[in-house]
Amino acid sequence: MNYKKFGNTDLVVSEIGFGAWGIGGPAMVGDTAIGWGDVDDNTSTKALQKSFDLGINFFDTADFYGFGHSEELIGKVFGNSNDVVIATKVGHRVENKTIILDYSKKHILNSCNDSLKRLKRNKIDYYQLHSAKLEHLKNGECIQAMEQLKKEGKILHWGISLNTFDPYPEAEYLMERNLADGFQLVLNIINQRALKLISNVYKAGYGIIARIPLQFGLLTGKFTKETRFNKNDHRYFRLEPNFLSELIDSLEDVWQISEKYNVDKSTFALSFILNHTGVSTVIPGIKTSEQAEKNTKSLVKISDEDLNSIHQLFEKKFDSLVNKMK
Repeated sequence: MNYKKFGNTDLVVSEIGFGAWGIGGPAMVGDTAIGWGDVDDNTSTKALQKSFDLGINFFDTADFYGFGHSEELIGKVFGNSNDVVIATKVGHRVENKTIILDYSKKHILNSCNDSLKRLKRNKIDYYQLHSAKLEHLKNGECIQAMEQLKKEGKILHWGISLNTFDPYPEAEYLMERNLADGFQLVLNIINQRALKLISNVYKAGYGIIARIPLQFGLLTGKFTKETRFNKNDHRYFRLEPNFLSELIDSLEDVWQISEKYNVDKSTFALSFILNHTGVSTVIPGIKTSEQAEKNTKSLVKISDEDLNSIHQLFEKKFDSLVNKMK
């Protein structure tokens, strides 16, 4: 496992991290799934332990994953250990079966205390605003809350989990004001919209977390056009049959390129991300020990020519598909 300094902070993180959304379980908001279907806590606990044994020291979660259950499992396994770097998020809550984005100072301060209890930690290493919009940042309460928590020692560093489809406005707002320590953004073979942002963010000294590296499992190559998801899995509505079929067809050229590297599709997809300078850590979702092993295989150096070919495929094919994503 390779390790990298997280921006200008004192955090050192494994280049492959643990995305803990999946272990939160099959949470629902009304009829809408916000989780990854059924999971077993014993399996999740073993996955966390196995990941650590394989060198993963960065664990990314949120208070909304399983309504706190993901945090509870991480707290159960690692507690207040200094051997791990724990990142979590704040800003989502449910009211009358509706997801509410709440970046008020009161909500953030209270939620941080709740997360600390679930994580069984004295402090959170990296606290993130969970998809806050520009309007929330301009309001200022969320920034005031983060700075207060930092002064109180409840968090060491803070940042923001950026919008999936347009990560630029919020990142630029914070960079212009020298605020925050890092950004979490979507980057994978299909969704490359954040690529132009990474270089500027890196040069400015921010840590970068790449999320959804396998695009909900699509880039593992395990799905077929006949794959279907249960209603308690958010992919039920995100990867509907016709769209799934279209996405699978669109990847044929990518897999032709990957064949020359003699690695499985997951490893190639993770390698693609970490072949871009500036990415601190990539957080594939891990729900089992087997997935932990698969996601920590040795990565490969992809040639500039092949990287450029994949970038061109984004312009020609994938960007229009990203427009169809929910």
